[in-house]
Amino acid sequence: MTTASPELQERAINTIRTLSIDAIQKANSGHPGLPMGSAAMAYVLWTRHLRHNPANPKWINRDRFILSAGHGSMLLYTLLHLTGYDLPLEELKNFRQWGSKTPGHPEYGHTAGVETTTGPLGQGVGNAVGMALAEAFLSKHFNRDGHDIIDHYTYAIVSDGDLMEGIAQEAAALAGHWGLGKLIFLYDDNDITLDGEASMIFTEDILKRFDAQGWHTHRIHDGNDLTAIDDAIKTAKREANRPSIISVKTIIGYGSPNKAGTSSAHGSPLGAEEVKLTKEALGWPTDEPFFIPGDVLELYREALTAGAAEESAWDAELNAYKAAFPDMAQPFDDAFAGRLPQGWDSDMPTFAPDKPQATRAANGVALNAIAKHIPTMIGGDADLAGSTKTLIKGEDNTGPHSPYGRNVRFGVREHAMGAITNGLALHGGIIKPYSATFLTFSDYMRPAMRLGALMQAPAVYVFTHDSIGVGEDGPTHEPVEHVMSLRLIPGLYVFRPGDAYESAAAWKTTMELNGPATLIFSRQEVPVLDGDNVEGIYEGVAHGGYVVAESEDLPDDLPEVILLATGTELSIALEAFENLEEAGVATRVVSMPCWELFEEQSQEYRDMVLPPEVTARVSIEAGVTTGWQKWIGLDGKAIGVDKFGASAPYAKIYEEYGLTAKAVVEAVGELLEED
Repeated sequence: MTTASPELQERAINTIRTLSIDAIQKANSGHPGLPMGSAAMAYVLWTRHLRHNPANPKWINRDRFILSAGHGSMLLYTLLHLTGYDLPLEELKNFRQWGSKTPGHPEYGHTAGVETTTGPLGQGVGNAVGMALAEAFLSKHFNRDGHDIIDHYTYAIVSDGDLMEGIAQEAAALAGHWGLGKLIFLYDDNDITLDGEASMIFTEDILKRFDAQGWHTHRIHDGNDLTAIDDAIKTAKREANRPSIISVKTIIGYGSPNKAGTSSAHGSPLGAEEVKLTKEALGWPTDEPFFIPGDVLELYREALTAGAAEESAWDAELNAYKAAFPDMAQPFDDAFAGRLPQGWDSDMPTFAPDKPQATRAANGVALNAIAKHIPTMIGGDADLAGSTKTLIKGEDNTGPHSPYGRNVRFGVREHAMGAITNGLALHGGIIKPYSATFLTFSDYMRPAMRLGALMQAPAVYVFTHDSIGVGEDGPTHEPVEHVMSLRLIPGLYVFRPGDAYESAAAWKTTMELNGPATLIFSRQEVPVLDGDNVEGIYEGVAHGGYVVAESEDLPDDLPEVILLATGTELSIALEAFENLEEAGVATRVVSMPCWELFEEQSQEYRDMVLPPEVTARVSIEAGVTTGWQKWIGLDGKAIGVDKFGASAPYAKIYEEYGLTAKAVVEAVGELLEED
C-alpha cells in the first residue's frame, strides 16, 4: 500500500470511527465503543498486513480475519465497505434493519468477507484456532519443497468478554499446545465491560495466562500508536512455533468527549448531540453523515489492486505446483471445492447378522471406511477415543507443537472442541471435520452447534453413550432430554441410527449433506438388521424414515397399528412386531433415524410411510417423549423416559422404565381397545 502521511492515516482511522457511530445512531441500536477504540489497530492490520482480495472473498490462500467481539460489528462492516468488498454504503446506512447485509452481529454466508458468525463471546476465539489448525494441517499435507501454496495467517480481534469465557481458555490452551504460529490475536484491552469497569470482575494478568499456555505475548500501552502496533504484528509473524496475543490498551468510545472510557459507550448509541460533539473533537464535518473523504477511500481501495496482484501471483504458483505434482492437482481441487473424491464410499462395511454390536462400534468401522479415501478428513474426541471409536486407524495424533495429525486430540475440552470443529469446517479444504464425545456432554457444545447450524457449516458432531443404556454410570451420564433438544435446533440434522447398517448409512448420508449433522450412537449392543436389504436400509436412512417391517396380510392394504422407533429401541419395536404378528395384529414398524430428513421428503412419501388413516401409533425412544406427538398424533402413545436415569445394568433399567417389547404390545392393546 502507498505510504500515507500521518494526517491521511489519522483521517482514515477516524473514518472508521465516524461511519460506525453514524450507522449506530441511525439504527438507534448498536455498540459504538469497540469500533471507536479499536479503529487504529484495525487500520494497521487491514492496510499493512492482511492479505486478502475484496473482489474474491473466497480466495483460498487469503488471511482469515475474525472479529470475535462480534458486538462491534460496525468495525468490520466499515472495513469491508472501505476496502472494496460487495457491501455498498447503503448497507451501512441500513445497519440492523430488515433484509440488510449488516445485521447486529456478523453472519457467515450473509455478508461478503465475514469469515464466521460471531457475537456469543468466545466462540470466535475457538473458530480462529480451528482455522489456524486447518492452515497448519493443509500446509503439511499439500505443500512441497519450493511450493508453499497454503501459507496464510489467522487474525482475530478479541475482547475482555471473549477472554472471560471458559471456551477461550480451552481454545487458547490447545493453540499453545499445538504451536499454531500463524495465529495472532489483537486484544482490545479497554478496561470496560457492559456493566462498568472491568476491574469489578476481571483482574488476572491476561498475558501471563497466555504465556503459561505457550503463547508469545506483547503489550502496547497506547492503542493509537500505529508504529508500535505495526512492529508488534511484524514480531508476531516471525513467531513460527507459538501463537501470539498482542494486548493493545485502548480507550472505549475514543473521541467522544463525554462517553469515552465509560461503559455508556459500550452498548448504546452515543446520541445525536454526542455524535456531533465527537465529530467536532475529531475535526470531522458534522453536517454530512456517512462522510468518506475521497483520498481516504482511495487509500483503502488499494486493497483491491494489491489483493488482485497477490491472488494472481498465487494462481501462478498453484499452476506451477500442479504441473510439478500432477497427482496432487485433483485432490487439491476436490478438497477446496468440498467435493467428495470418486470412490469415497466404495468400501462401506457389511456386518455379521448373528453378531449384535453397539452402534458406536459400527460408527468407528464406517468412519474409517470413508476416511481412508478422504485424506483431508480430520477430527477427534474429548479424551474418549477408546469409547467413541472415532480414531482414524494408522494416522498420527496431534500433540505438542504438532498440529498435523488427522486424529485431533482435544482433551477434556468440549466447549472449545465444538467451536474449533466449526473453524475447521469454515476454513475450507478440510472435508467434514468431526468431533466426538458422550451425548450427555453435548450441553457443553450446544452454543457451537447452534452457530454451526446457523452458518450451515459442514461439520459432524459425533455423540456416543446415547441414553439410559449407559447403565452403571448412572443418571449423570445418561442423557434423556438431549436428543430431543438437539432436534429443536433449526438446520441441524440429528441422526440416531438403530443398528450397524443404519449407522454406516447415517455416515454416508451425512457426508453428502451441505450442513452440519449430529450422529448419535449407543454404548450397548443391538441386533443387526437383515443384510440382504442393505440398499433399502441406506435409502431409508437417506429419507430420514422408512418401513423396516410389515405384516404380510394387511386389511385394506393398511396396518392396524404403526410402531415408530429410533436408535436401539428399533430392536425393541421389532421384537414387539413379532409378538403382535403372533397375536394377529397387522403391524408396521417404521425406523425414523433422522426426523429432519424425513420432514424434507414429499408429502406423498411421508404419507406412504405413515398413512394418515392409521391413527393407532406407538413411539419408542429412550428419551423424553415430548415432541413425538408430531408423528403419533394426540391419539398415539409415546413410550420413553420422562425422568432421569439410574445406575444399574442397562437391561434392568430398560425393564424398570418400561422400555420393553411387552410394554409396546400392551400400549398397542390399549390403543386398539380405545378404537
